[in-house]
Amino acid sequence: MAAKEKYVLVDSLEKQEGRDARGRFSKGRSGNPKGRFLKGQSGNPHGRPLGARNKATETAELLLDGETEALTRMAIELALGGNPIALKLCLERIIPPRRERPLNFGLGPVRGIADLGSTMAAITNAAGQGAITPGEAVELARVVEIFLRAVETSDFERRLNQLEERRGAGT
Repeated sequence: MAAKEKYVLVDSLEKQEGRDARGRFSKGRSGNPKGRFLKGQSGNPHGRPLGARNKATETAELLLDGETEALTRMAIELALGGNPIALKLCLERIIPPRRERPLNFGLGPVRGIADLGSTMAAITNAAGQGAITPGEAVELARVVEIFLRAVETSDFERRLNQLEERRGAGT
């Protein structure tokens, strides 16, 4: 209660109809005689109207309206003057953070299933040495797994066709 007293006079809260000294509604004043919300019934059934904007955002936009160019110039001047926070802000706007990067760690060409063991070994070694991140290693391992499934599927289809041809030739 001490924190609330700091900002709002307790007398003004008590004078408000249906509120106690802490500013809370008295029992039975919240629209429900039992003093609680009704189960399954929202206090705002329609929700926020479509297109309604946050009041704080609108206020900030009004205050900054027309000052964008001056603020941008000031941020650039502070960055050029050596302010690390302004420099970071400016660089983040110029160069967006990279999501992915090309990897080059000596991975040989993969031509078939026989190459997959050495490929997985190269991925594991690169992750262990810090050349790639563990997340990148997982993504590369998924690529290897997809390649393996594709090879297995095509190999299965090839063998099935061979068996069908032998059966057809035998009858």
